[in-house]
Amino acid sequence: MSSQPNSMPRLEWLWEERNRTTALLVSAAVLLTIAVVDWKTKPYVSLGFLYLFPIMLAAGFLPRWAVALLGVACAVLSALFSSLDMSLVRLAFETLALCGCGLFVGEAIRNRRLSLEAQERLRVLVETSPAAIVTVDERGFIELCNRAAVELIVPRDGHLVGNPIAAYLPELHHALRWEEGPQFRTSMQCRGHRGNGESFMADVWFSTYKEGTRPKVAAIIADVTDDAVAAASGTASMDHHERAQLTSRETEVLRFLVQGLANKEIAAGMDISESTVKNTIQQLFAKTDVRTRAQLVRVALEYYRDLL
Repeated sequence: MSSQPNSMPRLEWLWEERNRTTALLVSAAVLLTIAVVDWKTKPYVSLGFLYLFPIMLAAGFLPRWAVALLGVACAVLSALFSSLDMSLVRLAFETLALCGCGLFVGEAIRNRRLSLEAQERLRVLVETSPAAIVTVDERGFIELCNRAAVELIVPRDGHLVGNPIAAYLPELHHALRWEEGPQFRTSMQCRGHRGNGESFMADVWFSTYKEGTRPKVAAIIADVTDDAVAAASGTASMDHHERAQLTSRETEVLRFLVQGLANKEIAAGMDISESTVKNTIQQLFAKTDVRTRAQLVRVALEYYRDLL
């Protein structure tokens, strides 16, 4: 299995679950220290702002209600030991500030943990699959792969991670979607290139998704060279001619087809009959000189991406 390290960068290791007891004890000790020092220095300076640090440290391990309660307690301590006169307005704003900061940090840590857990599940899924699987990051570089993918693509240095997917499956690079719009899952047939210079015909089942705002692609790849002699010749003419002009209906059907929808779903989405959808797809086959839906998806991504 090849992958990038999933360890928490920078200061995130402080909120790892294994540090829970230590972090909570340190947070309590720091909070107590601040309270004592603030009480001792009451006539000179207020240290209430320092309560932010133990709250942020504990927020990664406490439930939301406990974080809010801790914020209220710290705000009360800050007001009691302040050299200023007691003010309910100031107390309210300080409570909001401390609670808000703690809840924000807590949510950020929880979201980060969920993201790491999702990445780990994906890593295990890829690792245990007998099929060739790769994931591609927003720059078009392979982010994850398994042994089956390495054996299929045969990279020169024996490593796929960090290499551009365009070097092996150029059409798959076109599936990355930076623009806003629905992500999709579909299949296509295209020509792949191995690291040793050989070419092969590949069936690719892939889906696009976003991790935060970054578009990514996950794909399953199969070598179907022996079964695709006719398919290879079927799309050859598109490599040497300008793309055919499509009608608005053909473009709309092609857009739904790339999203992986069946004829019945396309018909419902366009409010037309299923037979009309079938006829339109046959027209698309004729215009693009292909024979299967998988080949049509490949042509759509390569030649009609701007229309989709």
